[in-house]
Amino acid sequence: MFVPGNNPGMMADAHIYGPDSIMLDLEDSVTMAEKDAARLLVHNALKSIDYGGTEMVVRINPLNTPYGKKDVEAVVKAGVDVIRMPKTETADEVRELEAEILKVETEIGRVGETKIMAAIESALGIVNAFEIATASKRMMGIALGAEDYSANLKTNRTPGGAELLLARETIVVAARAAGIACFDTVYSNLDDMETFRKEVELIKTLGFDGKSIINPRQIEVVNSVFTPTEKEINKARAVVAAIKEAQAKGSGVIAVNGKMVDRPVVLRAERTIALAIAAGVISEEEAL
Repeated sequence: MFVPGNNPGMMADAHIYGPDSIMLDLEDSVTMAEKDAARLLVHNALKSIDYGGTEMVVRINPLNTPYGKKDVEAVVKAGVDVIRMPKTETADEVRELEAEILKVETEIGRVGETKIMAAIESALGIVNAFEIATASKRMMGIALGAEDYSANLKTNRTPGGAELLLARETIVVAARAAGIACFDTVYSNLDDMETFRKEVELIKTLGFDGKSIINPRQIEVVNSVFTPTEKEINKARAVVAAIKEAQAKGSGVIAVNGKMVDRPVVLRAERTIALAIAAGVISEEEAL
């Protein structure tokens, strides 16, 4: 969930709504005149607010601005989990950020703890998606930034999202090839939750791991779409149980309800169980 870095009240309360991840923003939601003040606010929020187990992300300003390197120093020293790079177009940009992070981590004696998420927001970024995804061992995921991407294509956002299909599929494929996560763009019309739900259903079908949001009202919709149903969980459990039974017998043949189960079915079952655990529907013990 995006939270403006110049809004202390929203930063203090954001975790109570239960998002998986909070992204404090120092870029687009903060005016030039407020950049330095917002950086200090975000630093202090990370240091002083107990966000519990919520993943903390900060979207910094690009490194080629007067603010980017100062942002990196402030948030790494504050213990941020992930730095989100905006408008990422090349692998070299990722490596430049990695060097800045390492410099600060070395100074404070905490090397290797800060992860990177790259937001891809242009045609060039999409063309280079796999190179970006594999540019650093710190890279935990790539994300689509649709507004800048659409503007770069010289088109507009539409309810159906046809203009984003290639970008979405490219990001998913690049992330899967790199072995990292992928996240979809925000949907900003809070008065049209029906279209929002359809978009979440679409990106789940495409293979995304999650969706960026701008308002707590959107959390329930994303969670409901991504959380497996009881029927899906039971089917996945049966597949996992069959795997263990086959392994115990030394057999490479897996059958569920008299039907042979191949590797893709097993992988889908394992992902279903992982999603159910992440959603809190079942515990790890219950998945066994």
